[in-house]
Amino acid sequence: MQQDSSVATLADRLRTDLGRMRAGERLPSSRTLVERHRVSPVTVSRALGMLAAEGLVVTRPGSGTFAADRPAPAAGPADLSWQSVALGDRSVDASGVSWLLTQPPEGTIPLSGGYLHPSLQPLRAMAAAGARAARRPDAWEPPPLNGIAGLRSWFARSAGGDLTAADVLITAGGQQALTSTLRALLPPGASLLVESPTYLGVLAIARANGLQPVPVPMDADGVRPDLLAEAFAMTGARVFYCQPTFNNPSGARLTAGRRAHVLAVARAAGAFVIEDDFARHLAIEPAPAPMITHDPDGRVVHIASMTKATSASMRIAAVIARGPVAERVRAIQMVEGFFPARPLQEALLDLVSSPGWPRHLRAVRTALKSRRDALLTALVRELPQLRVDRPAGGPHLWARLPDGIDDVALAEAALRAGVLVSAGRPFFPAEPPGPHLRISFGAATSEAELAEGVRRLAQVTTS
Repeated sequence: MQQDSSVATLADRLRTDLGRMRAGERLPSSRTLVERHRVSPVTVSRALGMLAAEGLVVTRPGSGTFAADRPAPAAGPADLSWQSVALGDRSVDASGVSWLLTQPPEGTIPLSGGYLHPSLQPLRAMAAAGARAARRPDAWEPPPLNGIAGLRSWFARSAGGDLTAADVLITAGGQQALTSTLRALLPPGASLLVESPTYLGVLAIARANGLQPVPVPMDADGVRPDLLAEAFAMTGARVFYCQPTFNNPSGARLTAGRRAHVLAVARAAGAFVIEDDFARHLAIEPAPAPMITHDPDGRVVHIASMTKATSASMRIAAVIARGPVAERVRAIQMVEGFFPARPLQEALLDLVSSPGWPRHLRAVRTALKSRRDALLTALVRELPQLRVDRPAGGPHLWARLPDGIDDVALAEAALRAGVLVSAGRPFFPAEPPGPHLRISFGAATSEAELAEGVRRLAQVTTS
């Protein structure tokens, strides 16, 4: 960290010097810069490399480093208004997703976020697995288009049932898997049935691709099959997207009876079910088997993501499907992105095949249970007016606020008070039935920080 700070400091000083130099004028030698600024040769080399990348200097081997030509300043800002006509009226709203991905300001307690705190991530194991993967002779060769065989087999075994490696497509993360799957299944303008509430990211993908999300209400046992059947009949939709194991944001699990009922409803409608199994490795209580293992006719397209139990940068997931739909999804991925990077696939296979992987999952389960219970205790003590369910897995609590509270305004006020929570309204495809907050317990530093975050939230909620 200190080295990075020294590089940035030296680069700033050299930028000031370059502002007074003519194009082509030679900078002092590296030895002179080391002595003048009392830094190491490595720091000088990195600072000059940074300036070269910015186009401020040009290095000529054997001659030295020189101030680069600077283009004459424009007379005024460029007129880019023509783009509005060329782009038309279609827009992509990334505000919901960017809210989830943006790092909170310094000093803010994160009671929002879909990724585990670094202390719960297998960082050393991932670093070791990545180093081993990068040293393999074929590490930088193109992988098989469906993904490396060992990783496909591991995903098939993890899902269970009679699935095989041939049913698995490796993708560059769950978001990319969702994008390819939706593009494969639905044309622009089609209806997409979704749980209500549901994952913000799938709503963003659907709307960016011209799809019409249609809400299907949930209760404590998951999506309501009677209303799902009604939605299929009313819209003529051919796809239902769901998170039956620890829905984001509510944490609800679809019961075994309802899973069978949902498949029967989809079968009657001639429709697909996209099963987003993003949180299986964040189970606090045993998770039910994936719906795809009870699907004999290829109706379920199963998406298994690994980022939640590892790191946000472990952008590897799998789409598991059978029949023509599998070929369609594979074709879409090839057209859009060829294949995920082989070193990342190799690193993940190394990680999940190691003896430390089950230990990591047990440690995560224990930590999430303790954190969930600590957060529930703090909420009962500080905010007893909230109605909160006890999730059996995942990193979130779903809190029902008293009627009349503006959840979006409350989340904004909480951020000003130093605690980040997610307003419930954006998780609903249409008008919400009431105000909610999604309060996460996986991203904070500790249980003590969770309690302090709730205390700050209570101050703005009751004020």
